Amino acid sequence: MAGYEKNILYHYTDFQALDGILRQAQLRVNNVLNMNDAAEMRLFMTGLCQAVVKRLKEEDDPERVEKVLELFREELKKEFFYSAYAACFSLYRDDAAQWERYGNRGRGVCIAFRGDFLEKMAEGELSLQTVFYQDDMTEHPLVDVFYRLIKGETKLTGTNPRIKGVMKAAWIQSVVFKHPSFSSEREVRLVVSPFEKSYFDVEPCYHVTVERIKKYYPLDLMAMCGRIGITLEELISEIIIGPESTQSLAILQDYLKDNGMRKLVEHVSLSKCPLRRPLA
Repeated sequence: MAGYEKNILYHYTDFQALDGILRQAQLRVNNVLNMNDAAEMRLFMTGLCQAVVKRLKEEDDPERVEKVLELFREELKKEFFYSAYAACFSLYRDDAAQWERYGNRGRGVCIAFRGDFLEKMAEGELSLQTVFYQDDMTEHPLVDVFYRLIKGETKLTGTNPRIKGVMKAAWIQSVVFKHPSFSSEREVRLVVSPFEKSYFDVEPCYHVTVERIKKYYPLDLMAMCGRIGITLEELISEIIIGPESTQSLAILQDYLKDNGMRKLVEHVSLSKCPLRRPLA
């Protein structure tokens, strides 16, 4: 996908993740179903269903309407199988909302990635995609594809190879649609859909916390950088310490020096965002 050549993409996270990215050269892609939009992926699929049903109702075709509703009801039960994994970025630098939602409530860090390099890395199983914020899918091209397929098929079930293929395409599209209430994020995602590939050579890992177990895929940043002829230090253009963080600038700079990342030392700064933690 073109369009990131001049943009920096900002990844808001905590210091543990920063250490994983810099010292271990590992970028985690997490299950989008665990992200802050509770309707993630389901929003698109539901909107697609509603748009197809609307067209059928306009033609007074109640039999096919019911079959389409049943088809999507069954399809949504497969949500976890089709769930994609993503690393999320914003076009906003040092942004209050991003700090609150993703930067450990302002106590974390913002890592600036070169968008043009990420775009070159996004090959094979990876794709760099801009997120769309809409809940009305009436004009989406897949609506017409589904409509024509449903009008022409007699076997309207998920086992129908043609329907199964279009459903798979719909699930892939669903990962870049979020509710309009999230539009202020201006999000870009580095996405992988493990189900889509016949061979995905990254083994899943699991992060265990006191509350739950999370599944993720670790991407090898060193190998990804090597493929396009850059270093990890060239991929990252800036590191911003959060407005509520107690992290010492000098110690973070020492950390970079001692881990062989001297080029980044002069590109570390403190947030200027006037974020204030609410009073208890």
